[in-house]
Amino acid sequence: MKYTQIKETCLYISDLDLAENFYGEILEMPIISKVEHRHIFFRCGTSVLLCFIPEVTKEEENLPPHYAVGKQHVAFEVGKKDYLKTKSLLLEKGITITHEQEWRNNQTSFYFEDPFGNVLEIVPVGIRS
Repeated sequence: MKYTQIKETCLYISDLDLAENFYGEILEMPIISKVEHRHIFFRCGTSVLLCFIPEVTKEEENLPPHYAVGKQHVAFEVGKKDYLKTKSLLLEKGITITHEQEWRNNQTSFYFEDPFGNVLEIVPVGIRS
């Protein structure tokens, strides 16, 4: 099989407005769709970040039921030239970096959390973990 990308990634949240502020305003992802009391979807490059209220989607009838609990993880890729700028902008916006990782070939990434406790990571293009 030859996959081209992960088209959608799902996180489970408890507050749509808080997610809209964090992902839409702080992380600057355009909103694709918002359905009150259910979900908010964001454009992230060529992919889509789906944020669902798990209490609703675990009872889904039109689609397969789905939900998760605990610390979920998503890594967002940025251009090599944009890596330090992204880090600086997030720090300016009050985001706390919880961990910095050095990978092979002196490549680095950094981690932070969203308001729901999900573990997010910024990686530069070409990083190999």
